[in-house]
Amino acid sequence: MPLWTIYHPPGAYTPQQKKRFSADITGFYTRYGNLPAFYVVTVFQEIDADSFLIGGEPTATSVRIKADHIAVHTKDPGIRVRTRQILTRILAPHTTERGLYCEFHIDETPRDLWMLDGIAPPPPESEAHQLWVEKNRPIPY
Repeated sequence: MPLWTIYHPPGAYTPQQKKRFSADITGFYTRYGNLPAFYVVTVFQEIDADSFLIGGEPTATSVRIKADHIAVHTKDPGIRVRTRQILTRILAPHTTERGLYCEFHIDETPRDLWMLDGIAPPPPESEAHQLWVEKNRPIPY
């Protein structure tokens, strides 16, 4: 599962903008990672300027994004660079192109500590994984 937490100023995103932003994030994982859409979770967390400080100074124009990767980990340096490049393009319309300063990082969480509805996810590229992609829900296997 990629879990994205997007910390942002109040009012930075309308409900429609949040939905579009989340759809763009989800599309990245379904397109490039062959992950089921239900794996992708996006949480928008509003933070007041007096509680969002960069360099010790309050900010009302910054977005901080933390993505936890659990379903897939990437060790290949070339793929990691390409991932950053693609995500930079995906993030830009929702952040920098709107005049918001954006910082982003990815943590890779151990896959063997992850469950969905009490089910350990199937191995990537397995038949069970493909069924989860097709049905877009966890299915015992």
